[in-house]
Amino acid sequence: MKSIIRIFAIGIIFFGAPTLMAQSLSQDADRPENIAERKIAELDKTLDLTGDQERALFRAYVSKEVNYKKYVNGNDAADAEVKANKSKFDSLLKEAVQKTLTKEQFEVWVKMK
Repeated sequence: MKSIIRIFAIGIIFFGAPTLMAQSLSQDADRPENIAERKIAELDKTLDLTGDQERALFRAYVSKEVNYKKYVNGNDAADAEVKANKSKFDSLLKEAVQKTLTKEQFEVWVKMK
């Protein structure tokens, strides 16, 4: 009887664990921090950012992604309030980027967008 329980427990561990791990990985990819990290990595390749610039832009992108998830994503894109929120968050990001980057870097960033 004990051997049957052990075999059952081992089976659950081997066949159930990969499914649980896959679910957590897909959830982690959509986190604002991970999205911002990917965007900063792309920008760093193009703009050759300093450490301070990376940190400031990371905070700005995380803030944008959090606000988008809260007020824009999943809502009716034609709604006036959603459009206003999207515009507001985009302008906040643009201001933060403009403060952080040099004039030349900012011009490249605008072209990338």
